[in-house]
Amino acid sequence: MRELSLNILDIAQNSISAGASLIEIEIIENTAKEEMYISINDNGKGMAAEQVLNVTDPFFTTRTTRKVGMGIPLFKLAAEQTGGSLTIWSELGTGTKISALFKTGSVDFTPLGDISSTVTMLIVMNTDRDFCYRHSVDSREFTLKTQELKQILGDVPLSTPDVAEWLKSYIEEQTQIIHGGVLK
Repeated sequence: MRELSLNILDIAQNSISAGASLIEIEIIENTAKEEMYISINDNGKGMAAEQVLNVTDPFFTTRTTRKVGMGIPLFKLAAEQTGGSLTIWSELGTGTKISALFKTGSVDFTPLGDISSTVTMLIVMNTDRDFCYRHSVDSREFTLKTQELKQILGDVPLSTPDVAEWLKSYIEEQTQIIHGGVLK
């Protein structure tokens, strides 16, 4: 994939398919160490030990609509090509956590890409789920929780076009701030 945000989208979609009601996406950037850590954690149905062992094999999938699953294998490859790694923890009935470490100084580092659109789309298209998105760069961070937004908005759905537009702008603005940018 051309952007890590697309890997995040694919893995979050797996979480949704696994029945997760809460999906946590975390991105931690350490510029001094030239590292980026990405994790997707859910409270879905989880995986059996055999599935965890096989999930990085592109020819293993639990889907009935196709015979290959490329999301996690490509995420693993992207991390390992930079000198990083991928770890998977899962327990049946509890959920799954997929974490990857990327060495951002590597020539093979895939850019994060349009994370604001990815997170916005996940939230707007899945209003029956809760998301927690946390992004930090060195000592600066921001967190967005849909549970809090739903309380503030009351009866106004997160899928309302004005809300979706605000969400995308807010994430872009906060991302710019934590990267040390000045608002325009």
